[in-house]
Amino acid sequence: MTFLVHNQLPQTLARFFVSRGHEANHVLDLGMGEAGDLVIWNYAKKNDCVIVSKDEDFISLSWQTGAKNQVVWVRLGNCRTPALLAAFDSVLPKLIQALQQGDRVVELR
Repeated sequence: MTFLVHNQLPQTLARFFVSRGHEANHVLDLGMGEAGDLVIWNYAKKNDCVIVSKDEDFISLSWQTGAKNQVVWVRLGNCRTPALLAAFDSVLPKLIQALQQGDRVVELR
């Protein structure tokens, strides 16, 4: 499973996924720091990536007819990076299972 971390989340989150055995990139690492949502959406579609974002626009895109992209929607308030990583660490097996079962949107609260 490959994750694509959106720019309002830290690059450390992509490294977290890699440390847990998954492929992951941050949009900044791919030169897409200024890219619009549709550019990121299409990149994720082409490269079979799960988008990890706080941006609700990706949720709207995920419900369009024929959309197959998956999104992890981070619904946590502003928090420091260690708290964000701890939140992901506590739910990662369930999050992976939901994505493998085909859930298009998985919320992290």
